[in-house]
Amino acid sequence: MLETIKSYFETIPSLHRALILAGGISFFWLIETAIPLFKFQYQKGRHAALNIFFTFTTIVINFAFALLMVKASDTMVQSGWGLLQWVKLPLVYELIIGLLLMDFIGAYLVHMIEHKVKFLWKFHMVHHADVYVDTTTANRHHPGESVIRAVFAILAVVVLGAPMWLVLLYQSASVVLSQFNHANIFIPKWFDKTVGLIIVSPNMHRVHHHVTRPQTDSNYGNIFSFWDRLLGTYNDTPMDQIKYGLDVLDNSKHGSVGYQLKVPFNKNIKSDY
Repeated sequence: MLETIKSYFETIPSLHRALILAGGISFFWLIETAIPLFKFQYQKGRHAALNIFFTFTTIVINFAFALLMVKASDTMVQSGWGLLQWVKLPLVYELIIGLLLMDFIGAYLVHMIEHKVKFLWKFHMVHHADVYVDTTTANRHHPGESVIRAVFAILAVVVLGAPMWLVLLYQSASVVLSQFNHANIFIPKWFDKTVGLIIVSPNMHRVHHHVTRPQTDSNYGNIFSFWDRLLGTYNDTPMDQIKYGLDVLDNSKHGSVGYQLKVPFNKNIKSDY
């Protein structure tokens, strides 16, 4: 079974990766339409347009970095450099440890740093600017932030010496889980007390999208929820207290492409902590 998974992701066609992205959005779009947590008074398609625009800019940037990613992975594997290369493990452990550490470096760590470094935070603000968080918000990243995250993804590959099949498996899982934890879906409490102890649930991530701190500076995880619990960044604010947006932005312009693209360079926007 694991060998089959490894073989698939070693040769996964670009079309399949695109279908994972589009299929995830479509699936969670239907689910959140059927059982939403918040009954937003918005035009869902119009709201999605800006987020899909940023999704495409992210795809373009990731494509531009793809060659560097492949080169980094091949170099580490061939030279035997990186944590996974130094300690040869059975495939199942390589998979588990690889996913854990790729998620920590490529998602949790970079996310936390973006909140702590003012320059990076101004790029990340665009993600938080959405006042109607739904599954399309998952890929709402300013092009500058997409570059930052691509750099950290390559860093994770170098540190781990991760083979490309593992990188592509992680990226596929990361996309789908991000679409899930941003989805406007009603999640029962039992889910958070069971499955939510391992993976990030929508309820957990909604806290991160609250309009003010300290909630904004919590729950950084993307796939695995225990990083926040282990590192003291977990927050469990009740859902009925959550309000989306960002208090330092003009939230009435959450859907303006021009405004959002200029956010990192707007000196009138406060970025102090």
